[in-house]
Amino acid sequence: MGIVDELLRWTREVFMPIGDAGLFILAFLESSVFPVPPDVLLIALALANPALALYYATIATVGSVLGGVAGYYIGLKGGRRVAKRIFSERMLARADEYFKEYGVWAVLIAAFSPIPYKVFTIASGIFRLSLKGFIIASIIGRGARFYAEAVLIMLWGEQMLAFIDENLEIVSLAVAVAIIAYIVLRRRLTKARRV
Repeated sequence: MGIVDELLRWTREVFMPIGDAGLFILAFLESSVFPVPPDVLLIALALANPALALYYATIATVGSVLGGVAGYYIGLKGGRRVAKRIFSERMLARADEYFKEYGVWAVLIAAFSPIPYKVFTIASGIFRLSLKGFIIASIIGRGARFYAEAVLIMLWGEQMLAFIDENLEIVSLAVAVAIIAYIVLRRRLTKARRV
């Protein structure tokens, strides 16, 4: 058993017994400091009680966005000095590139995709992204991710778990690419109208 499997097992053992409170805590922590995504617990809880899947998605979204705001303030107050203790310089340079290119859209993409969201929450504070824009992008991105998982679990249960397990990164990346394509197309159309 590898370290990732061990961490996932530990997460389920620690947070699953406290149910929705555990999901909120995990979602909050993952958005700023913890390495395990709340999807692990959200899916387990939704499978155990599919009728509450949307409720669990709401808990995960609220916890994650609030944790994201905490990460934003970590970046705002601690700056690069703190970020360098948590992330590699390469990760920060990549986040900087995304912010310069996409602005608040970078947060939305990170919130939905397998890209580590916490890097973008802290980087949003470092680069002084609009807090309002950050919160809106986080709600849309995290909400879309968690509600999609919940609905899929409600509709297909265990079958969906196998699909998510095998394809989550591919589906998330496809959506992220679609968002980027939309942004690029929108910018080009806006520039063409000005000319």
